[in-house]
Amino acid sequence: MTTAMSAALRRVQMGNALSAFGNGFTVPYTFLYVSQVRDLGSTTAGIALAGFALAALFVLPFTGRVIDQRGPMPVAITGAVVAGFGSLSLGLSSSAPLVLASTALLGAGMAVIQPALATMIVWCSTTGTRSRAFATQFFLNNLGMGIGGLLGGLLVHESEPSSFVLLFGIEAVMFVTLGAVVATARLPQVPRVEDAVPGAGGSGQRWKVLLKDRAMVQLSALGFVMFFACYGQFESGLSAFAIEVARIQPATLGMALAANTAVIVIAQFVVLKVVERRRRSRVIAAVGVVWTVAWLFAAASGWIAGSQAMATAALISTYALFGLGEAMLSPTVAPLVADLAPGGLVGQYNAAFALVKQMALAIGPAVGGVMAGAGAYGAYISMLVVCSLGITVMGLRLGRRLTAVQDCPRVAASRVVAGSEQPVEQPVAEPVAKPVAEPVV
Repeated sequence: MTTAMSAALRRVQMGNALSAFGNGFTVPYTFLYVSQVRDLGSTTAGIALAGFALAALFVLPFTGRVIDQRGPMPVAITGAVVAGFGSLSLGLSSSAPLVLASTALLGAGMAVIQPALATMIVWCSTTGTRSRAFATQFFLNNLGMGIGGLLGGLLVHESEPSSFVLLFGIEAVMFVTLGAVVATARLPQVPRVEDAVPGAGGSGQRWKVLLKDRAMVQLSALGFVMFFACYGQFESGLSAFAIEVARIQPATLGMALAANTAVIVIAQFVVLKVVERRRRSRVIAAVGVVWTVAWLFAAASGWIAGSQAMATAALISTYALFGLGEAMLSPTVAPLVADLAPGGLVGQYNAAFALVKQMALAIGPAVGGVMAGAGAYGAYISMLVVCSLGITVMGLRLGRRLTAVQDCPRVAASRVVAGSEQPVEQPVAEPVAKPVAEPVV
């Protein structure tokens, strides 16, 4: 990895951390803000939160093509500006139509930022350094959001709408700062999609190439189950189970979420040293086992006789185990998406995987909420245990479709070096410094 690539990667990671810091100010308080502070009711608040996912589902199918044609930088800058405008507008909105329009803008902007930043990280790393780069991104995301959430809690007052305007204003400034920081990065040049994958110039051809990639299709299906069974349940079914069945106080639920973030922040680089020299498919399979244990702890918090302290400890352990699984996945799944992609289709693959993630995040809370509303907690926990075991099975099956380098880049590279005495580096494309990419027209 060249010095220029390292410098560009540092700027991308800095912008990513600042954006996450801004998100932390508003994410825990958006539902409260819409439903109570603006007095628009829980229905409007629920629709507004769903609007984030719906906006993402609308823009992501087209995002990959733009990234591959124009480069990730103009897409990230455009997304940052749109998200910043949406955030500021949401803070100033006092009617349901304005709130819904603002959340749509904010959701669309945030959705396109994600694959654009992922593509920048791919461009600025090699196969051997990519796992650490994505682990760093995940670490900074959680650290920034955690700090932002703590500071937001100190600034916000439910009786003062102006304090929420301040929170959304800070988030808007952080989005604009993200755009400004990544705009100064000098990204390496990669081949156009037409040069790297002949015949894949059109949008339909891009999707055709991706859908013929059986390993990517399997990884996408696996990703859907992962996001459905973990992230999609935090704010719906799992929270309802904790309060209704385990009789956990809302403040304790906040402690559990803090434990999740703490495990990620503390353990991320320790976990990285363990997993980066192991087969990615086996790491994913291990995450399924960890999350199975997590759901069994959740069941124990509600159904095993004992003191309230034991139930609280079991629930906090559930969130901590989820954090451990997330720390294992961050240097595993995103780099694998990049390594599966042909050189000119990295944006397409990243956007497609982001689309799968958003679908899971839209369906997961809905399913969890319906089952919780029906009181079907036994079926709910059983479903998620089965999903977690399914992750293990799907991870092992995915390993059969991966090459040695895709499944474990560092070990495969070290074996080649031992045999040839020549170092092996596998960047997505040979980097050549170039000026900042032109903005999207």
